[in-house]
Amino acid sequence: MTTADRAVAGRVREAREEVRRKLLGAWELVSYTATSTDGEVIHPLGPAPYGLIVYTPQGYMSAQLGRGDRTALRSARLEDASAEELARAAVGYLAYGGPFEVVDATTVEHHVTTSLFPNWIGRSQVRKVSFEGSLLKLAVATPTRLWGAQRTAELTWRRAA
Repeated sequence: MTTADRAVAGRVREAREEVRRKLLGAWELVSYTATSTDGEVIHPLGPAPYGLIVYTPQGYMSAQLGRGDRTALRSARLEDASAEELARAAVGYLAYGGPFEVVDATTVEHHVTTSLFPNWIGRSQVRKVSFEGSLLKLAVATPTRLWGAQRTAELTWRRAA
């Protein structure tokens, strides 16, 4: 490896570490939009979603997102809820977690080991990452089939107080 190659590798490593440092901590969901290739914008979790994403120094992440208009179950106990109520509650909620890896200065991979959606377990969720002031923006890396169309999705987070 040449001196120039080592210098480039060092800058790449520093850029990844900078992103990793900025990610650490807890973030609250501000918005979640998905835009189709023809420009249609939808709000998959409604106009007022809520959520929390946490990145730990040990290299783990956990995300919980929900519709702001989810209705409470009739029973105070989860195991007493009907299958219909549980299905309705799950449709308006997304939860997953596992190790994370900052691939480069603009990409983070969430290696899913636990998820409400079992098909994500054992897979990676790749996100484009950017920071705008006090906001964190995570977006799908490429257009993906979401809610019936090819869409890009972007989640905006604010550092939790």
